Amino acid sequence: MHFLPENIDNYVVDHSQQEPTILKELSRETWQKVLNPRMLSGAFQGRVLSIITKLIQPKNILEIGTYTGYSALCLAEGLHPKGKIFTIDKNEELETLQNKYFEKSGYRNQIEQFVGNALEIIPTINEKFDLVFIDADKSNYINYFHLIIDKMNPGGIILSDNVLWSGKIVEELNPKDKDTKVLLEYNKLLNEDARLETVLLPIRDGLTISRVK
Repeated sequence: MHFLPENIDNYVVDHSQQEPTILKELSRETWQKVLNPRMLSGAFQGRVLSIITKLIQPKNILEIGTYTGYSALCLAEGLHPKGKIFTIDKNEELETLQNKYFEKSGYRNQIEQFVGNALEIIPTINEKFDLVFIDADKSNYINYFHLIIDKMNPGGIILSDNVLWSGKIVEELNPKDKDTKVLLEYNKLLNEDARLETVLLPIRDGLTISRVK
């Protein structure tokens, strides 16, 4: 989803860091072999994730929603040399593709994968996090937030993807649209929770950066 005029969006992309070759390969294979390839973070947003992690240099990252592993590899670029990424996805069929590129990336030993329900898995991870990236089922964003907020280190960053939801957040709400309803509540929560400082960026489909005080 692009909210900027196409010529401006193209200029932004052309004047931003280009994605590494391995991520171009992963993107291409995702589009060739996987259903719903639009779920991929994509080159521009991937560079945003990369530069954020390079600024933070987190020791522990939690990713909720691995998909084919593109965003995990972007996040790994700024990971502390002794750091670790814990990434969760419910689709076991994607593990082979994830592992193929995790192995090629050189970050294999720093990435721990979980397959299953994130609501059940998160409480079993006994770590504090410097960075959390939420990019999974929108209907559970608030539930994910409540599970991770007490696992955040002071100064930690929560990144939330798709928070503009193709612009549906400013349209008349369909009572049957649970995802949009939850995202409206979630965006309000992030903006009003006294434990956070939040900025919502109109990048692609919306990316919120929340700093834990």
